[in-house]
Amino acid sequence: MADAVALLLALQMGDSAFPSGGFGFSWGLETLKADGLVRDGAGVTAFATAQLTRRWASADRPVLRAALAAQGDIDSLGRLDREVEAMSLASEQREGSRRLGRALVRSHVTMGTPGAAAFQAAQRSGRVLGHLPVAQGVVWGGAGLAREAAEAVSAFVVAAGIGQAGVRLALIGPVEAQAMIAALRQVIAAVLARPCPERPHAFVPAAEIAVMRHETGDARLFAN
Repeated sequence: MADAVALLLALQMGDSAFPSGGFGFSWGLETLKADGLVRDGAGVTAFATAQLTRRWASADRPVLRAALAAQGDIDSLGRLDREVEAMSLASEQREGSRRLGRALVRSHVTMGTPGAAAFQAAQRSGRVLGHLPVAQGVVWGGAGLAREAAEAVSAFVVAAGIGQAGVRLALIGPVEAQAMIAALRQVIAAVLARPCPERPHAFVPAAEIAVMRHETGDARLFAN
């Protein structure tokens, strides 16, 4: 029964219907499509693979893991937040991560998740910024999600979010998006099998430049 409850918790936290606001972000995919650099499902899969292996695995994962370990330590969470802020070169990337974190925390405050209200208060006072991987660590840890499950859910959320963005941009269909997510399970499993970096770092220059260029675009479907 305990294993079933843990599985159901992980499924709920990773559910695309969970009100976290992630549907409004493409993380650069919209601009890459406009530039003709991503044209089809293969391109979306390559983009998602790069985001998982060159950003999530080396940046979000260590931040998430540190946030899980720092439950209730607002000062440590604030330091993590500032490190994510310094690493996020594009303003849309910084703002998007903070917005997603705020939305996630707000939902968990409503649900009564332990630690969520205190973190939200720290956000409002300016002690923390509330970037997404930090917020995930706070609320998922408070909800009782184990570290291994939290990391798997976080990576899955990235893959599913990119799949949704690809559908909205008419690069892939809904079934093709699910096939892509299924294929990415092996990518995620391989990443999770590797040691987690101690310090966060990332290298996805094409996506970051796309996010920067998106800030001045005329017609935009996504917030970034």
